[in-house]
Amino acid sequence: MSTAVWGGVLGGVAALGVLVVALRIVALRRPQLSVRVLPYLRDLPQRDQQPALRPTASSPASAAAGIFGPVLRSAADVVERVLGGSSSVRRRLQRAGLDRSVQDFRTEQVVWGLIGFGVTAAIVLLRALGGAGDVGSGAVLCVLGFVGGILLRDNRLSTQVRDRERQVLTEFPTVAELLALSVAAGESPVSALDRVVRRSHGALSEDLAQVLARIRTGEPVAAAFETLARSTGLPIVARFATGITVAMERGTPLADVLHAQAADVREAGRRLLIETAARKEIAMMAPVVFFVLPVTILFAFYPGVLGLRLTTP
Repeated sequence: MSTAVWGGVLGGVAALGVLVVALRIVALRRPQLSVRVLPYLRDLPQRDQQPALRPTASSPASAAAGIFGPVLRSAADVVERVLGGSSSVRRRLQRAGLDRSVQDFRTEQVVWGLIGFGVTAAIVLLRALGGAGDVGSGAVLCVLGFVGGILLRDNRLSTQVRDRERQVLTEFPTVAELLALSVAAGESPVSALDRVVRRSHGALSEDLAQVLARIRTGEPVAAAFETLARSTGLPIVARFATGITVAMERGTPLADVLHAQAADVREAGRRLLIETAARKEIAMMAPVVFFVLPVTILFAFYPGVLGLRLTTP
C-alpha cells in the first residue's frame, strides 16, 4: 500500500475517533431524567427515594467510585465485615444530615485509607532514599497509614454529627418561638410548620422539612413527629417532637408547649455556658501565670538589678 493510502486510513480512523468523542460529549451534556424530575419532588425525603432518582454526587470519593467501582466496593465490603456496626453508621449518617448509604460511607473510608497509605508510602520512600528504615518497618507503617485513614474518616463522621447537633441546639429556641407565634396567630400546626420551614434555613429546618414532606405524602402528623423523635440524637429535640404529638392528641395548647420548650432550651444553654466557663477557669489562668506574671516581674526587677550592677564597685 502506498503512503497516500496509509495516510487516508489514518485520517479516517482519527476522524472516526473525534466523531465518537464528540457524540459522547453531547450525550454527557444532555440533562438526566433525575435532574429534570427532582426539582418537582424536592419536598420528598431524599433517603426515601430510589437510588436511580437521586442526584449524582460530585465528590472526589464518588468519582473514584465511578472509575474503580468494583474494586472499591469489594474493599468496602471487607471493611464492613471487619468493622461491622452498620446500624450505628446508618444512624450517625442520618444524624449528620448526610444523604449517603452505609456502602457509600465504607467506600469513602477505603478512599481515605488509600490516601493515608499513599502519604505513608511516600514518606517511607523518602526515608529509604536517605538510607533510613528497612522494608519490614516501611510495610508496617503503610498498613498503619491505611488503617489510620479508615479510622480518621469514622472520626470525621462523629465530628460532623456533633457539629450538626450543636447547630440544631443553636437554632431550636428561635424555631420553637416562630412555631409558637404562628400557632398563636391562628394557623394550624401544618401551616405553621410550612411557614417556618420556608422562612428559616439550617439543620433543624431541614429536619422539619422532612417531617413536612412526610405529612404531605399522607403520613399522620403525630406519626411524622414520632419518627423525628426516634431518629434524632438530641433529647431536647425528641422532647419537642413528643410534646407536639402529645399536645395534638390531648388538645393541650400547642403555643404554650412550644414557648415552654424554647425557654427550657435557653435555660439549658445558659447552664451549659456557666459550667463550661467554670471548667475553663483554670485554663484561663495558665497564660496569666506562665506568661503575663513573669514578664511583669521582669519589668519590675530588671531595672533595679541593672542599677545595682552599675553602682557596685
